[in-house]
Amino acid sequence: MSCLLPWRKLLRRPDMRIDSFEMQRPVMLAPMEEVSDRSFRKICKRFGADVVYSEFISAEALRRQVDASLRKMVFDDDEAPVVIQIFGNSAEAMAEAAVIAASCNLAWIDINFGCPAKKVAGKGAGAALLREPDKMVSIAAAVVRAVDIPVTVKTRLGWDRESINILDILPRLEDAGVQALAIHGRTRSEMYRGVADWDWIARVCDKASIPVIANGDIWCARDAEAMFRHTGADGIMIGRGSIGNPFIFRQTRELLAGGRIDMLPDYHDRIAVAIEHLQLSVRYKGERKGTLEMRRHYATYLKGLPKVSKVRDKLVREESWQNVIGILQEYEAECERYEKEGRLRDYAEFLNDHSKRLVLK
Repeated sequence: MSCLLPWRKLLRRPDMRIDSFEMQRPVMLAPMEEVSDRSFRKICKRFGADVVYSEFISAEALRRQVDASLRKMVFDDDEAPVVIQIFGNSAEAMAEAAVIAASCNLAWIDINFGCPAKKVAGKGAGAALLREPDKMVSIAAAVVRAVDIPVTVKTRLGWDRESINILDILPRLEDAGVQALAIHGRTRSEMYRGVADWDWIARVCDKASIPVIANGDIWCARDAEAMFRHTGADGIMIGRGSIGNPFIFRQTRELLAGGRIDMLPDYHDRIAVAIEHLQLSVRYKGERKGTLEMRRHYATYLKGLPKVSKVRDKLVREESWQNVIGILQEYEAECERYEKEGRLRDYAEFLNDHSKRLVLK
């Protein structure tokens, strides 16, 4: 991808400001359902995420006081600044949900106008609203009027490549009072296929008068640096690239600050953080649910290590979290033996995770 921006663009707005929050080139954890929960947010924050977002929360569920949704709004002080993201297709419901969310100690509220999943877009919310820009703007305006804290939006380029309309919607969202825009460089129809279009993100940045947060295909710290350079964005948001790899936040901060990456996690580091993640998950969700929900993370934490498939099969069948820790510790000892024999990479396996570019040291 070639950079479309003049050098002046790369120097604009060195500090990103949303209301009283001022940050220099912030690196944020994206909202991800069943991923950016309390346990993962705490880990990402510890590794350098400047801002962490909640899982996206249904406005209708908040109105009905559904326990599962209310639990998604529980935060610890060490997670701050925290953002809650809500979704829905009714201005009234979204405004009411925003008031409920604002009762938490938030930095700001984010509106999900970008989720492509059928369970969201298929019900007229998320990215589906890109086909109804008038409704999209009215929802944003209703949420802004309802709360006294900043309101931001996360969206995509358009519904499909034939109907990219983000540049038309952007000034209308600004007029509605939205204070920042996070933009994923794909359309809804593309889901997560292909390559995120950073050129289109650059066009959004060039036109926007509010801060723009760039999102899409940031798999490593050098991608993050390239995203800033290519688009001129005020901040970046890392989603799938952080799964099983919270180290990406510290590595990005190191690269942006000093031009080099000092943190190169090995299998000891990855297994240690996987264990910490499991322990937090059990603490916040209980033994059964906390253990079950961690199963989706092991393939990425252990990516590229020898004979991962065998240990993963054990991990996803084990119901005792204490036994899971035992399996991980035994596997760490196994990796140590391979390392001493010079065979750590001989049986490396890459399971069905999110990026072939997530490579272990």
